[in-house]
Amino acid sequence: MLRAYLDAAMRRARYEILPDDGSYYGEIPGLDGVWANAATLEACREELASALEDWVVAGLHLGHDLPEIDGIVLSTPQTV
Repeated sequence: MLRAYLDAAMRRARYEILPDDGSYYGEIPGLDGVWANAATLEACREELASALEDWVVAGLHLGHDLPEIDGIVLSTPQTV
Protein backbone atom coordinates (compact mmCIF):
# COMPACT_ATOMS: atom_id res chain seq x y z
CA MET A 1 0.00 0.00 0.00
CA LEU A 2 2.87 2.39 0.75
CA ARG A 3 4.42 1.85 -2.70
CA ALA A 4 1.03 2.44 -4.35
CA TYR A 5 0.61 5.69 -2.39
CA LEU A 6 4.07 6.94 -3.35
CA ASP A 7 3.55 6.00 -7.01
CA ALA A 8 0.14 7.70 -7.13
CA ALA A 9 1.58 10.85 -5.57
CA MET A 10 4.47 10.96 -8.03
CA ARG A 11 2.03 10.69 -10.94
CA ARG A 12 0.57 14.01 -9.73
CA ALA A 13 3.96 15.75 -9.78
CA ARG A 14 4.33 18.94 -11.79
CA TYR A 15 7.65 20.23 -13.09
CA GLU A 16 8.85 23.49 -14.56
CA ILE A 17 12.10 24.96 -15.77
CA LEU A 18 13.12 27.98 -13.72
CA PRO A 19 13.99 30.93 -15.96
CA ASP A 20 16.74 32.30 -13.71
CA ASP A 21 19.14 29.39 -13.98
CA GLY A 22 17.46 26.74 -16.14
CA SER A 23 17.15 24.30 -13.25
CA TYR A 24 14.06 22.19 -12.70
CA TYR A 25 11.50 22.68 -9.94
CA GLY A 26 9.01 19.97 -9.04
CA GLU A 27 6.14 19.75 -6.60
CA ILE A 28 3.16 17.56 -5.82
CA PRO A 29 -0.04 19.60 -5.61
CA GLY A 30 -1.97 18.99 -2.40
CA LEU A 31 1.09 17.83 -0.45
CA ASP A 32 2.35 20.95 1.29
CA GLY A 33 6.11 21.11 1.58
CA VAL A 34 6.85 18.35 -0.94
CA TRP A 35 9.06 20.00 -3.56
CA ALA A 36 12.49 19.68 -5.14
CA ASN A 37 14.92 21.66 -7.27
CA ALA A 38 17.78 20.21 -9.32
CA ALA A 39 19.89 20.83 -12.40
CA THR A 40 18.20 18.12 -14.51
CA LEU A 41 14.66 16.78 -14.77
CA GLU A 42 15.75 13.28 -13.74
CA ALA A 43 17.61 14.60 -10.69
CA CYS A 44 14.56 16.69 -9.80
CA ARG A 45 12.34 13.60 -10.00
CA GLU A 46 14.71 11.67 -7.74
CA GLU A 47 14.88 14.53 -5.23
CA LEU A 48 11.09 14.88 -5.29
CA ALA A 49 10.61 11.15 -4.67
CA SER A 50 13.01 11.35 -1.72
CA ALA A 51 11.23 14.41 -0.31
CA LEU A 52 7.89 12.60 -0.65
CA GLU A 53 9.18 9.53 1.18
CA ASP A 54 10.54 11.67 4.01
CA TRP A 55 7.27 13.62 4.19
CA VAL A 56 5.19 10.43 4.41
CA VAL A 57 7.43 8.83 7.06
CA ALA A 58 7.48 11.99 9.17
CA GLY A 59 3.73 12.42 8.85
CA LEU A 60 2.99 8.87 9.91
CA HIS A 61 5.50 9.06 12.77
CA LEU A 62 3.88 12.25 14.04
CA GLY A 63 0.37 10.82 13.65
CA HIS A 64 -0.72 13.30 10.98
CA ASP A 65 -3.61 12.60 8.68
CA LEU A 66 -2.15 12.21 5.21
CA PRO A 67 -4.33 13.16 2.26
CA GLU A 68 -6.05 10.43 0.30
CA ILE A 69 -4.52 9.93 -3.13
CA ASP A 70 -6.38 7.98 -5.82
CA GLY A 71 -8.44 6.22 -3.16
CA ILE A 72 -5.38 5.21 -1.13
CA VAL A 73 -5.33 6.19 2.54
CA LEU A 74 -2.30 5.83 4.78
CA SER A 75 -2.83 6.16 8.50
CA THR A 76 -1.31 5.11 11.76
CA PRO A 77 -3.21 2.68 13.99
CA GLN A 78 -5.30 4.42 16.61
CA THR A 79 -4.38 3.58 20.19
CA VAL A 80 -7.03 3.11 22.82
